[in-house]
Amino acid sequence: MSNIFVEGKNYKGENYAEQKLEKGEYENCIFTNCLFSKADLSEIIFSECEFDNCDLSLAKLTGTAFRDVNFINCKLLGLHFDACNNFLLELNFKNSALNFSSFSNLKLKNIRFEDCKIIEVEFIETDLTNAVFKNCDLSRAVFEGAILENSDWRTAFNFSINPENNRIKKAKFSAQNVVGLLDKYNITIE
Repeated sequence: MSNIFVEGKNYKGENYAEQKLEKGEYENCIFTNCLFSKADLSEIIFSECEFDNCDLSLAKLTGTAFRDVNFINCKLLGLHFDACNNFLLELNFKNSALNFSSFSNLKLKNIRFEDCKIIEVEFIETDLTNAVFKNCDLSRAVFEGAILENSDWRTAFNFSINPENNRIKKAKFSAQNVVGLLDKYNITIE
């Protein structure tokens, strides 16, 4: 069975938790109000696609390619982005929930998170050079051996980053949230 190629198609209200999305490449497609919860998206290629108001929670992403893909108003709980195909991997998130997901060992230079809940997410050995975390809640997110150089944290909150275990050169923080760099010292700042 050969894989399909779909270009410029709009998908609305589809339930891929019940019916499988055909394996293949989807280019310049828009998925709106679609359910992918627990779906197997393995080995599917999404290029220059947009997911709007979709639920991809616990979807299987083994070898899935996301090339210049935007997620807007999406529920992305418990996803292993670290299982994705990392060739040309480019993701951006707006007003989405990514709780309990993993981005470990990925190169995500220039990634943008805007108005997102990134709670208990793993960024272990992740390259987040030039990343932007605009108005994001990073409660209990794990940063270990991450490259955070030139990243923007000025409006992010509830993060805890150990500067001794992560590269933070030229990262931007606000005076209000710089306390997230001192958590490991268990000190009180008033």
